[in-house]
Amino acid sequence: MRNSAFLRSAFLLLALASPSFLLAQFQQPTDEELKMTTDPKAPGADAVFLNIEDITDDPLHYQSYYARIKVLTEKGKDLATVEIPYQRTISSVREIKARTIHSDGTIIPLVGKPEDLLIAKTVNKDGNQAQFNRTVFTLPSVEVGSILEYRYQIQLEDSRVSQPHWEIQGLYFVHKAHYFFTPFKAFLTGIQNTTNGMVLDGRGRAANTLIWWPKLPPGMNVTKDVGGRFSVDVTDIPPAPHEEWMPPISSFLYRVIFDYSAAGSGSDFWISEAKLWSKDVDRFADPSKPIHEAVDGLIAPTDSELDKAKKLYKAVQALDNTDYSRHKSEAEMKQLKLKVAKRAEDTWAQKSGSSEDIAQLYLAMLRAAGLTAYAMTVVDRSRGVFDPYYPSFSQFDDTLVILSTGGKEIFLDPGEKMCPFQNLSWRHSGAGGIRQTANDRTAGTTPFQAYTDNKILRIGDVTLDPHGAVTAGFRIVMTGQEALHWRQTALRNDLEEVKKQFDRSLEFSLPDGMEAHIDSFTGLDDPQVNLVATVKAKGSLGTATSKRLLLPGFFFQSRGALPFVAQEKRLEPVDMHYGDQITDQVTYHLPVGFSVEGAPPDAKITWPEHAMLVNKTVPAPGQITIARMLARSFTLAKPEDYQDLRGFYQKVAAADLQQLVLTVPPAPKGN
Repeated sequence: MRNSAFLRSAFLLLALASPSFLLAQFQQPTDEELKMTTDPKAPGADAVFLNIEDITDDPLHYQSYYARIKVLTEKGKDLATVEIPYQRTISSVREIKARTIHSDGTIIPLVGKPEDLLIAKTVNKDGNQAQFNRTVFTLPSVEVGSILEYRYQIQLEDSRVSQPHWEIQGLYFVHKAHYFFTPFKAFLTGIQNTTNGMVLDGRGRAANTLIWWPKLPPGMNVTKDVGGRFSVDVTDIPPAPHEEWMPPISSFLYRVIFDYSAAGSGSDFWISEAKLWSKDVDRFADPSKPIHEAVDGLIAPTDSELDKAKKLYKAVQALDNTDYSRHKSEAEMKQLKLKVAKRAEDTWAQKSGSSEDIAQLYLAMLRAAGLTAYAMTVVDRSRGVFDPYYPSFSQFDDTLVILSTGGKEIFLDPGEKMCPFQNLSWRHSGAGGIRQTANDRTAGTTPFQAYTDNKILRIGDVTLDPHGAVTAGFRIVMTGQEALHWRQTALRNDLEEVKKQFDRSLEFSLPDGMEAHIDSFTGLDDPQVNLVATVKAKGSLGTATSKRLLLPGFFFQSRGALPFVAQEKRLEPVDMHYGDQITDQVTYHLPVGFSVEGAPPDAKITWPEHAMLVNKTVPAPGQITIARMLARSFTLAKPEDYQDLRGFYQKVAAADLQQLVLTVPPAPKGN
């Protein structure tokens, strides 16, 4: 819930006098606050925020944050550790004051020096470095019932201003919060605020407009006073919703974002920024002479357009994608002597680049091959949803390439290492963004994946002895997103670690009493073929009586937890990431003399146009094969569709509980 806008600072061509800081003062708690053990406004809460004050002053180049928190459970004590992220190259954390107040009124002040930790160092396309740090402190002697109170300030360089990002809604209930923003003097009214200074946006243009984007509860608004200062006062803000399979929560939370802009309005912003983005892409992806020479060596004049695109895709996918490479030491990175790529030809010459560099290199190669291709920048669906009302290009994460051939458009993901040609990572499917067209730039959305693109097929043989002991072998065949996940896991880990992680994933689908280990992978380094895992398993299966052996009817579903079954109501949309098809075909080899008394019947359960479950049983002498196929063609579902969705999964859960019942042969006479 802290203000993190200092990470998005703009340049300021002005030096001002040193600031005199005005910070929120500590408050005397009320008897009611001290005695509070639960909060009727937030039943079951681990903690609640009693007060928040977030103040940004751009003329004085500082931000201050103040909070009072009531701890209600053991878990709520986690809030005693406070982390303050900041960009060290342009700002510093100062004036940290904190104290713990016990329920009897005893006050324990913070003593000692906070710890300062390096988060990351980054280099932008201009070669400039930025260092991101985190200051950490822990309030002392925290108990259930304590009140935590702290404040701090972030001082920016005199050449910087902020663009506040007020995160109104977070993980905990907020009783009362006050947010206040004093913009740079040029955006304030009154002769006393006259200045020759100006704010420059990220492209070096003079900002002439202050745009703000509010998402607030009904009845709560951003207030602008006569002097041009902004404030928001809120009360009783609920915690962020938490439901399984939600879209990224950051896109739905209450917040207010400010932006110094060279555009006159939100619509002007998108027209201008999209044009500049497109020019930057075309400049980087210029099909220069080195690119033409590289392309000529990779394709043949007789190749079809699609074959040319495939060959070039394979070539760029083979490059070292630094976003997926295993961790290299600083010494190893220096030895590589990689320079910041400013043109596509730089990436090709180095045979290495970021996902962004490789995507734009592929664009350059397609154009050099005479193909029609466009760039598209999208929001990563695991992180957020594109909001055209929020005027910021920082929403976008990744670049895709759109190939126009044969009267249709093919969306490609060359920057996604190990992603097959004509496929997208699920994070980039159904994703909103800005794209190039033949004559313009426009908002767009990538297509969702067909469920048939993402398949898991589990084929196995289970051999039983008369007491229920089991030996089994399985082949797990994966295409689409599951295969992409394991291939990318292998890029960041050695094979033994990948196998360990795969074994852990099996634990959630195998019956109790079974232990499984992967024996080998096939196709782990080739995204154009199926990924196959060969698995061996053993253990004890089912329940035995003197007359029967009871086994799970569906081997992989006996412990599998289906979503939504227990959740009666739904407030937020459902996002299943992508559609898929999972097929199990398990053959049970029976002990001598055993026979099948009962088995799951053939069945078909449907949620029309959304999902389907098909079960089929095939008995044979000495064995029985049970097959199950669950196909889910939908990716997103609205809250109003939830009861239909839940009803389907409840039927699937009931079907999966069915058993395979074997009759135990009578013991030979005389025994």
